[in-house]
Amino acid sequence: MEPHVPKLPRFDVIIAGGGFVGLALALALAKLAPAGYRVALIDAEAPDAGKDDPRASALSASTRRLLTVLGVWPALHSEAQPITSIEITDSPLNSSLRPHFLGFDRDDETGDSGASMVENRHLRAALQETTRAEPAVETFAPDSASDFRVTPFGVTVTLAGGDEIEAGLLVAADGKRSGLRERAGIKCVGWSYPQTGIVTTVAHAKPHHGRAVQHFLPGGPFAILPLKGYCSSIVWSEDKSRGEAIMTLDEASFVAELTKRFGHRLGAIALAGPRQSFPLDLQIARTFVAERLALIGDAAHAVHPLAGQGLNIGMRDVAALAEILVEGARLGLDPGTASLLQRYERWRRFDSAFSAAVMDGLNRLFSNDNLALRALRDLGLGLVDRAPQLKRFLVREAAGTTGEVPRLLKGERV
Repeated sequence: MEPHVPKLPRFDVIIAGGGFVGLALALALAKLAPAGYRVALIDAEAPDAGKDDPRASALSASTRRLLTVLGVWPALHSEAQPITSIEITDSPLNSSLRPHFLGFDRDDETGDSGASMVENRHLRAALQETTRAEPAVETFAPDSASDFRVTPFGVTVTLAGGDEIEAGLLVAADGKRSGLRERAGIKCVGWSYPQTGIVTTVAHAKPHHGRAVQHFLPGGPFAILPLKGYCSSIVWSEDKSRGEAIMTLDEASFVAELTKRFGHRLGAIALAGPRQSFPLDLQIARTFVAERLALIGDAAHAVHPLAGQGLNIGMRDVAALAEILVEGARLGLDPGTASLLQRYERWRRFDSAFSAAVMDGLNRLFSNDNLALRALRDLGLGLVDRAPQLKRFLVREAAGTTGEVPRLLKGERV
């Protein structure tokens, strides 16, 4: 008599990674797939992690529409600060005058295409709370996917604690250092920048009126992004050695360096949160899929943060993959079917690579002190500022409303 082999817990999809994109995909599948669809969400962090995250995210109009369909936006709306205008300048660090070369405001947009700033702690809490209410999602946390193997009928995932679960498809949402991508043998194209990223939150004496500012400085772009009240989020790219030295300064000296870049338009500033630094790099996976595996978010692509588009590009992955899997489930297809995964890759890889190339090109063009280049780029910015149709196209591109747009990003249910 053969020994009894216990049956493993079975799901339709296993999502490894409980960040924003992993949570959003789990929620989308739970809300939109046919009854009986089961999702496992593996989150390396405890449920209450992220409460002290000092970072904030710019949510494009399309991301906001997706969150509205998923029932997340009502919990976030009161915490969101609309970006009413964007000002772009290009000048040396010690310049006393920072001329305005390019600006965007509500007059350049249609409908609700403007972005909103939300603190990461509020976004994570809203996504977690909404996901916990979905009986179709079973969360394993804190835990991680240590390995996986493809079987004739699915994929078996080994958890860090030694337990195993199985599904038709494994989705790697485990970040730009994705262990699952590495185990699948998927290589990446990319490089590191000679820059350090610095993020913090500042309080200021005067109201920002919803204005976001992008200063292109020789060391890298410096963004001032409006938050609720008299606060702004700072996303600061700096020459690597200088950035590392700045991070070692005491608070008063750090604020002095910050003020050189921030300017005095909003009055005196003070730190309103911790400061963090991180290396900057570009990374695109050579393929977004393998047998019974799909990559989303930073596991598939990591871009320079100068335009704050990393999260929005990841949410485009969520919307596309959710639409494909939900339509497949209604037809009774296995979620790991190669044709579904190939459709996802065709839909997302070019757009992701294009976005990464644009961010890379802008960073290289502006992160220098070459006088001839400055004259050319400032001329280009001025011409764009006087071309309303081109400005509207750029706004739509940033809002995620160009090309083949998944229905969730239009605010439509799948």
